[in-house]
Amino acid sequence: MSERTCIVTRKAGDSDELIRFVAGPDGQVVPDLKRELPGRGCWVVAERRAVDKAVAKGLFSRALKQKVQAADDLGAMVDMLMARQLAGMINMAIKAGEFVTGSAKVDLAIRSGVAIAVFHSADAAPDGVRKLDQARTAFMHQSEADAPVPALRPFNADEIGTLLHENAFKHAAVLAGKAGEGVVKRAMILQRYRADARTEGKAAMTNT
Repeated sequence: MSERTCIVTRKAGDSDELIRFVAGPDGQVVPDLKRELPGRGCWVVAERRAVDKAVAKGLFSRALKQKVQAADDLGAMVDMLMARQLAGMINMAIKAGEFVTGSAKVDLAIRSGVAIAVFHSADAAPDGVRKLDQARTAFMHQSEADAPVPALRPFNADEIGTLLHENAFKHAAVLAGKAGEGVVKRAMILQRYRADARTEGKAAMTNT
């Protein structure tokens, strides 16, 4: 397999679509989100279901060419690390003036064309979300864009306060810039990683 081929799907992909894993000194499989750790690495597509499958089928030992142990909760560990990484990038974006919070500031950022993405907390009031959706739609028509500014909900209700503390938000706008673009990139990856788990969780609730 090529260096950046998922060990589960056997499909090659861009590094931003894959998670790198290495063997730690103790023989445990370690996620390498920054792709900086030394040694042989292997790649798994950035989806929770794929990581869980790699653990269940023992694919890491074969890919890393040594006997390794993958924790049963490796998928949850990756989720936690990705959420923390996103929170850290948001804090950097706030310091750089590329992340603003509060409905009024977010609305202004959308309508003035400086917002590259909108974030809502999982427990944001529907009325507040609706008003900002209207602003996104209005700007799309005004600017003749093909689609409105993307709106994401990368964190669940408990995570925002735990990870961001005083920087917790109900509504936020991400502005253009290196840090802001990093926030959007990581938020989209995290949301994609969690998509399967959320879908399966809803299906399980429906079937109970």
